[in-house]
Amino acid sequence: MTTRTFPYGSAGIAAAAAVIADGGCVAVPTETVYGLAADATDSRAVAGIYAAKGRPSFNPLIVHVPDRVAAEALAVFDDHATRLADACWPGPLTLVLPLREHTGIASLVTAGLPTIALRVPAHDAMQALLAACGKPLAAPSANASGSISPTRAGHVLRSLDGRIPLVIDGGPTARGLESTIIACVGGAVRQLRPGPIAREDVAGLLGVPVGGAGAGIEAPGQLASHYAPGKPLRLNATGWRAGEWRIGFGAVTGDATLSASGDLSEAAAALFDALHRADRSDARSIAVAPVPEDGLGAAINDRLRRAAV
Repeated sequence: MTTRTFPYGSAGIAAAAAVIADGGCVAVPTETVYGLAADATDSRAVAGIYAAKGRPSFNPLIVHVPDRVAAEALAVFDDHATRLADACWPGPLTLVLPLREHTGIASLVTAGLPTIALRVPAHDAMQALLAACGKPLAAPSANASGSISPTRAGHVLRSLDGRIPLVIDGGPTARGLESTIIACVGGAVRQLRPGPIAREDVAGLLGVPVGGAGAGIEAPGQLASHYAPGKPLRLNATGWRAGEWRIGFGAVTGDATLSASGDLSEAAAALFDALHRADRSDARSIAVAPVPEDGLGAAINDRLRRAAV
């Protein structure tokens, strides 16, 4: 298969929509990372996502929809979910909610679970593709399963060139980390994956405690080993060793620095690109300086810990 790359624009969206209408999948930018999108109501199309990524079928997918009205046609919203959607959509928040009956969503999307993961993206390219397709789009990150997430079209091509028909190049993504995932089921609110919207912000918005994930896989990004480069990764490095490609933060400088000023938003946006650069280098291993655990740092460190397993 030849993978074509289109710059984001009307021609690229039309070409991508045609691929999706024909049962294929395409890579498209969102504000978080690039996603691999296919019709969430077409079982064969969704199977194509799993095949292209080499993704285990027990790992559910996030479904992208244009707005809350479309989301409410697929899932049951309680008061907590409604407040979060109103405050954070469009944006980097995924809600895991009880799945309605007879939605037409392919069972592969939910991995057989009674819940569905939904997001309203805040990127013009994904919104344009949703409008052109007129269907909910399942869209995990556009990379081989378990490898470093893509924040540029070149990152997508690094692992999926020849495995998907089309990539829309919208430049580097703004957020750089996958969405926060919050489950609102049975009256409880739980964080299943940290992301750009901090757990404490969710708790403050709702005025209730936010619990943690359980032992099983309920949403994407919960596998112990994930986001991983092909080289050994050492965390919380305050000094460097021979043969390492060095990723700095704050006062600790390196071959790349996530943020010289210690800005966590800047660090999040730079993280996966730095890991891609390190993985392509001649160094034998990778080391990353300490990143504070507070706020967005919790999401950055979550990705780093899973990448280092």
